[in-house]
Amino acid sequence: MIRIAIDGPSGAGKSTVAKAVAGRLGIDYIDTGAMYRALGYKMKLKGVEPVEDERLAELLESTDIDFRAGDIYLDGEIVNDKIRTPEMSMAASACSALAMVRRKLVELQQNMAASKSVIMDGRDIGTVVLPDAELKYFITASAEERASRRYKELMEKGQDVSYDSILSDIIERDHNDSTREVTPLRQADDAVLLDTTLMTAEEVVNRICTDAGKML
Repeated sequence: MIRIAIDGPSGAGKSTVAKAVAGRLGIDYIDTGAMYRALGYKMKLKGVEPVEDERLAELLESTDIDFRAGDIYLDGEIVNDKIRTPEMSMAASACSALAMVRRKLVELQQNMAASKSVIMDGRDIGTVVLPDAELKYFITASAEERASRRYKELMEKGQDVSYDSILSDIIERDHNDSTREVTPLRQADDAVLLDTTLMTAEEVVNRICTDAGKML
């Protein structure tokens, strides 16, 4: 078994890299950020505020999140595109700051990694979820580069967005993620730093697969 942990700020290319590595190595990809987005989406639908109270506890108890064939299922429904918006990005950041939410989703994530080889990406994989992962990486890029990538991605999907608003959202989310009281975003002491501002996704994938190949 091999567990690969990838952390880093929003829009750094973590998901793109993790999916490619999973495909090349033949292991499962667990998109933990999508789990928080999915939960944030459900909270918005149900009108549940990001506050640790009885309503949130009940919502968590009745929530099922799963990954199958590259799709994310929320209570049995595929929600891939519905959760990939700037609004859901901020919703994910808000709910991920809640200890009640993180306990629930970390438990689900650890269960997934207990019996099979996985690659996970998120904000606290190497520090909290999989502190004993065989490989750890912290992938980042400048805020401007990350905003540019996200802008192109959303435009290609036909969404009407502005670069300035995306950049503003990324800067705000970086601040929220790195300063929250519950498991803030930080690089694990034993994680390899990969600044992808001037790197292609393929270069990052090759680096990780090379490292993994030495262990498999």
